[in-house]
Amino acid sequence: MNRRTFMRVGGAAGVGAVAAPSLLLGSRTHRVDLVLRGATVFDGTGAPGRRADVAVTGDRIAAVGRIDATGTVEIDLRGLALAPGFIDIHSHTDLSLLVEPRAESRIRQGVTLDVTGQDGSSILWSETDALDRDARYRDRYGVGLGFRDLDGFFRRLQRTPAAINVASMVGHGSVRGLVMGYDDRPANGEEIARMRGLVGEALDQGAVGLSSGLEYTPGGFADRGELVALAEVLRGTGYPYASHMRNEDDGLLGAIEECLHVGWVAGVPVQVSHLKAQGRRNYWKAAAALATLEEACAAGVDVDFDRYPYVAYATGLSNLFPAAARAGGSARFVSRLVDPETAPALERAARDKIALLGDWDAVQITSAGASTSWARGRRLGALA
Repeated sequence: MNRRTFMRVGGAAGVGAVAAPSLLLGSRTHRVDLVLRGATVFDGTGAPGRRADVAVTGDRIAAVGRIDATGTVEIDLRGLALAPGFIDIHSHTDLSLLVEPRAESRIRQGVTLDVTGQDGSSILWSETDALDRDARYRDRYGVGLGFRDLDGFFRRLQRTPAAINVASMVGHGSVRGLVMGYDDRPANGEEIARMRGLVGEALDQGAVGLSSGLEYTPGGFADRGELVALAEVLRGTGYPYASHMRNEDDGLLGAIEECLHVGWVAGVPVQVSHLKAQGRRNYWKAAAALATLEEACAAGVDVDFDRYPYVAYATGLSNLFPAAARAGGSARFVSRLVDPETAPALERAARDKIALLGDWDAVQITSAGASTSWARGRRLGALA
């Protein structure tokens, strides 16, 4: 069974497991591996919780109900809730699962499956990038990588498994970067064909959809035609096009329309990533965004959205600036920041972005390299 088939049938098998019939497993002389006693069981179907025991044999739920059998291990869960593992459909754990395979931050929240490769970024690197990342991870974490695509990543996880299950989308930005670098221009026909081929290869390797990150580079340099052409490769698989949209503040409603357009024309499901209306002046757009999605559903678009349950979000500082300013890569971006001809416009753009957030203290540095580690944990207002 290949990874694509596993992801299709595994979900159905999982649903069947949590909805196992209520059975009385023999007498007390009958033995199973594990019995979870007296929990309030939420079985994942949407039904109300109910008091029940759960019997497990091997890696399968054998029964849910009143269990007379004895478990080799029994755990008293009276007063506690029991549910199937949660699926985090928008995760950035990716390589961190190799560094911290115990994944305690996930397990302790009840997450048992992470869907990675989000926001247009997935494991798909040039040979040079792969070597650079390998060296960096060996130096920083004592963990070598030794792969450059999803097939290598999944094989590595099979050799050194993480505590949770992992699926991954293929990132449009990673695909575009491998074919076109950080050029701010439309893709030509040959480049579109190459990118479609890479998406197809990733699906064969086990990818479960295509993600885009249109506020980031190089993904943000793509036009609708390119996004549709790549999303079309998913047609017939059931896998979605998931998008960190081109804008989540002043241009939110137009960005939603673009996202829906890609899915509709490509003929694939759509997943709007971390839906929000950013900035006080845009709060009114939340209701309009939901209404747009409801109308799309009524018109036949297969669309869902996800969101996080907190008001903070994580991104790179470069996201304070327009995508066009980041064309060509980091070195060119930094040169524009200090160029007297371009710096004033970039400063205005950054100040406007900060105004959406409130003030400079709304931004806290959570990750920094060795040379700037002194900034970690501090807020921009204190660093100015």
